[in-house]
Amino acid sequence: MRLHRLDITAFGPFGASQSVDFDDLSAAGLFLLHGPTGAGKTSVLDAVCYALYGSVPGARQGGGQGMTLRSDHAAVGTRTEVRLELTVAGRRLEITRQPPWERPKLRGKGTTVDKAQTWLREYDATSRAWKDLSRSHQEIGEEITQLLGMSREQFCQVVLLPQGDFARFLRADAEARGKLLGRLFDTRRFAEVERHLAERRRTTEARVREGDAALLADAHRMQQAAGSAMELPELAPGDAGLAEAVLEAAAVARCTAREMLAVADCRLTAAESAQAGAERDLADARELDRLQRRFAEARERAARLAERADDHRGAQRRMERGRKAEAVAPALELRETADTEHRAAAAAEASARLPLPPALADAGAAGLAAAARRAAEELGGLEAARRAEQRLTALVEERAGLDRQERADDDVRQEAQAWLADWETTRGTIQGRVDAAQQAATRAEQLALQREPVRRRLDAARQRDRLTDDTEEARRQALASAEDAVGARAHWLDLKEQRLHGIAAELAAHLTDGVPCTVCGATEHPAPARKAAGHVDREAEERALAAYQAADERRADAERHLGAVREALAAATAEAGDAPTARLAEEAADLEREYTRTRATASGLHAAQEELRRAEREREQRAAAQQQAAVRSASRIAARERLESEQATLEEELTRARGDAESVAARAAQVERQAALLTRAADAARAAADSAQRLKEADARLADAAFRAGFDTPAQAADALLDDTAHRELQRRLDAWQAEDGAVRAVLAETDTADAARRAPADPDAAQRAAADAGRRLREAASARDAAARCCAELDRLSAHATTSVRGLAPLREEHTRVARLASLAAGTSADNERRMRLESYVLAARLEQVAAAATARLLRMSSGRYTLVHSDGRTGRGRSGLGLHVVDAWTGRERDTATLSGGETFFASLALALGLADVVTDEAGGVRLDTLFIDEGFGSLDDQTLDEVLDVLDALRERDRSVGIVSHVADLRRRVHAQLEVVKGRSGSVLRQRGVG
Repeated sequence: MRLHRLDITAFGPFGASQSVDFDDLSAAGLFLLHGPTGAGKTSVLDAVCYALYGSVPGARQGGGQGMTLRSDHAAVGTRTEVRLELTVAGRRLEITRQPPWERPKLRGKGTTVDKAQTWLREYDATSRAWKDLSRSHQEIGEEITQLLGMSREQFCQVVLLPQGDFARFLRADAEARGKLLGRLFDTRRFAEVERHLAERRRTTEARVREGDAALLADAHRMQQAAGSAMELPELAPGDAGLAEAVLEAAAVARCTAREMLAVADCRLTAAESAQAGAERDLADARELDRLQRRFAEARERAARLAERADDHRGAQRRMERGRKAEAVAPALELRETADTEHRAAAAAEASARLPLPPALADAGAAGLAAAARRAAEELGGLEAARRAEQRLTALVEERAGLDRQERADDDVRQEAQAWLADWETTRGTIQGRVDAAQQAATRAEQLALQREPVRRRLDAARQRDRLTDDTEEARRQALASAEDAVGARAHWLDLKEQRLHGIAAELAAHLTDGVPCTVCGATEHPAPARKAAGHVDREAEERALAAYQAADERRADAERHLGAVREALAAATAEAGDAPTARLAEEAADLEREYTRTRATASGLHAAQEELRRAEREREQRAAAQQQAAVRSASRIAARERLESEQATLEEELTRARGDAESVAARAAQVERQAALLTRAADAARAAADSAQRLKEADARLADAAFRAGFDTPAQAADALLDDTAHRELQRRLDAWQAEDGAVRAVLAETDTADAARRAPADPDAAQRAAADAGRRLREAASARDAAARCCAELDRLSAHATTSVRGLAPLREEHTRVARLASLAAGTSADNERRMRLESYVLAARLEQVAAAATARLLRMSSGRYTLVHSDGRTGRGRSGLGLHVVDAWTGRERDTATLSGGETFFASLALALGLADVVTDEAGGVRLDTLFIDEGFGSLDDQTLDEVLDVLDALRERDRSVGIVSHVADLRRRVHAQLEVVKGRSGSVLRQRGVG
C-alpha cells in the first residue's frame, strides 16, 4: 500500500481545504510530520484512517456518528470532506468520504442533517480516466478491508505505529498482551474452538445427565413395581457408577419377584382345589332340596285332584250328550237356513209389488212376466226414434258451424279489401327509404376516401407545431454546446502552454546524479529547475484534453440532433402546408360528423329492403285469402239446402214417436222403468214360492234326525248341542285333569324322589356360603398371582429398557469424557496442561515469538548489538504462561524483563517491536505490501548516537521501497530529516506546509 495524495476540508483542526502530496514526501524515503502540540499532527493520520475505514482510531471517534469530526473553524456552508488517493494491490484508487453534516435549511429557519456520503473510484490507465466503482458504505468498506487484508485496529497498529502503545506492550502482563495480539492477528477462531469445546462439554454433560435422569426414572418405576424388595442407590445423575448400581439393584429385585411368583402359584393351586370341592357340595345340596320339594308338591297336587273328582265326572257326561247332539246339527242348520231364506223372499216380494199399478198388484208370477215382455217390445221400437233425435241435434250444430264459417270469410274479405286499397301508398313509402339509404351508402364511401388524407394532414400540422418548439430548443442546446467546447479547448490550450513553460522542472524531477540528462546529456545537475506554484503536470493536461474532447463530442451530437429536428420539421410542413392546425382540426371534425351521419343513414338500407319484401309477400297472401273466402262461401249454399231438407223429415218422424212425452228419450225412459219393475216383481214372486217349499222339507228332516239320535224333540237336541268355544273349553278341562293326574302319579312313583323324601331336610344356604368363601379365597390367590406375574413382567421390561439405555449411554459417556478432557486442555485447566496455557494463548505465543524474532533484527542494530528480544512461555506467579517477553543483554549475558529498560531503551525496543509486528501482521494479512508507515512520538528520549542509529534503521526501510513518516515535535529531527510536513496552527484553524521536497 502506498499513499499518493490526501485532501482535507473542514476536518479536525483544519478549517479550510488542505492537501498533502505523499509522492513528494515519499521521494526522500523518510519525512517528518511536525508542529506544535495541538496543531493537528495526529489529525492528519486520523484523516488517512477515516478515508480508509470511515472512522478514526480509538476514543477520538467520539459520538454522533462522525459529527464530531467537523472542524469548528470551518465556514457554515463548507462541508467536511476527506479524499485519499492510494495504490494497493496494484490498483490506484481514490476514496472520498463526507461525514454527516448539520447544515442550515435552504428554506426557513433551523438546521437539517445530510447523510454521510462515500465514493470509490479507480484510475484506468488504458483510458487515462477515473472510473466510478461504488457509492455504498458497506461495499466500499468490504472492498478496502479485502484489499488491505487488515482491520482498522490492525491498520492503526501496523501503519500508524503508536510508540506509547508498544511501550505499554513491553511492560504489560500476559493478559494485556493477549488482548492486543488477539486484535491484531484475529485469533477469534481459536477462541471459538475453546468456546465450541466448552459448549460441547456442557452439551454432552447435559445429555449424560439427561440419560442418567431417565435411568433413575426407570429405577424409581422398578421400585414402585417391586415395592420394598428393591433399594435404590444413593447417587445423582452424572455420578460415576450410577448405571452399574441401578442394574445390580434391578437384578436383585427380579430374583425376589420370581420367588414371590412361585409362592403365589402354589397358593392358587390349593385355592382352586378347595373351591372345586365346595362347588360339588353345593350342587349336591341343591339337588337334594329340589327332590324333597318335588315330592311335597306332588302330594299336594294329588289332594287337590281328589277334591275335584265330582266335577270331572259331570263334565264327562256333558261331553257325551254333546257328541250325540252333533249328529242332529246338520239338520238344525239346514232348517235355520231355509227359514231365513223364506222370510227374506217374502219381504222382497212385498217390496217389489208396491210400485206396481193396482191392476197388477194381485197378479201372479206368470201375469207379471207377460206384462214385462210387452214393455220390452215397446222399448225396442223406440230405439230407432232415439237415433233420429240424435241425428237432428247434429244437423242443428252443423248448420251453426256453416254460419260461423260464413261470418269468418266475410271478415277476411273485408280486411283484405281494406289493406289492398292502401298498397300503393305503403309501397311508395318503403321504396323511398330504400332509395335514401342507397344514396347515403354511396356518399359514405366517398367520405371514407377523404378521411385518411385529412387525418394525415392534421397529424402533420400538429407535428409541425411541436417540432417548431423542438427546433428552437435544439438550436439553443447546440449553441450552448459549441460555447462549452470553445471554452474547454481554450482551457486545454492554456494548460498545455503552462506545462510547456514548466517542462524543465518536470524533466528535472527525473534527474539523478551520474545519469545523463535526456535533453543535454550532462551527468552533473548543479541547479535543476524547481516546480513553481500551480505547476501543470501531464495528468492535468490530459484531463483538460479529455474534457475538451467530451465537450466537442457533445457539440457534434447537439448539431446532429438539430439537423434531424429541422429535417423532420420540413417534412411535416410539406405535408400540412401553411394552414393553421385549428382550421384543419375543424375541417376534420366536420368531415367526421358528416361521415358518421351518412353511415348511420346507410345502415338502414338492409332493414328497408327487408321491409319492402315482407310487404309484397303480405299483399300476395291477402289477395289469395280473399279469393279462397269467396270460393268457400259458394260451396256452403248447397250444403245448407241439403241439411234443411233432412231436418224437416226427422222432425216429422220424431213427433209420431214421442207421443205425449217431451222427447223420445223421455218416452224410452218411462217404458224402461215400467219393464224393470214388472220383471223384478215376477222374480220376487217365484223366489218366495220356492223358499216356502224348502222350509217345509227342512222341518221334516230335522224331526227324523232328532228321533234317531235319542232325543224326544228337536228342541232337546238343540239344547244339548255344544258350540266350538264350549266344546274346546270342556275338552281342555278334561285333558288338564288327565295330564295332572298322570304327572302326580309319575312323580310319586320316582325312586330317587321317594328316597330323598325319607332323608333329613337339605341346607343349600350353608353350602352356598361355604362355596362363596372358597371362591373369595380363590380370587384372592389369583389376584396375588397376577400381581406377582405383572411385577415380574414390569421388572423384566424396565430392566431391559434400563440395560438398553445404559448401552446407549456408553458411547455418549465416552464422548463426554473425551470432549471434557479436550475442553480442559484447550482452556488450560487440565492437569495435562502443565503451563496452564489456553489454546488462543498458545497461538498468540507463536505469533509473539515471530514478532520477537523480527524485532530483534532491528533492535540489534539500534542498540549496537547489545539487546535481543526473546519470547518466554514461563508462568508468572499463579497466572497462565505463554505471552512472556524478555530482553537479553549481550553485555551481561543475562535475560531480564523488558520493564527494566530505560526510557530511551524502551523507545527503540518498542520501535523495533512495532516494525517487527508490522512485518508479521503484513505476512499474516496475505503479504500486502505496506510502502508507507507512520511513527508517532518517542524520539525525544534518545541521545544523539542512538537517534542516529534509529534513523539509520528507519532509513534502511527504503531498501524495501518504503517511506516512513515520523510524527514528532523534537527540534533536532528537523535538521536531520529534510522532507517535512509542517502543521501550523492559528486562530482560524491549522494549515499544512510541505518543505524540502522537489
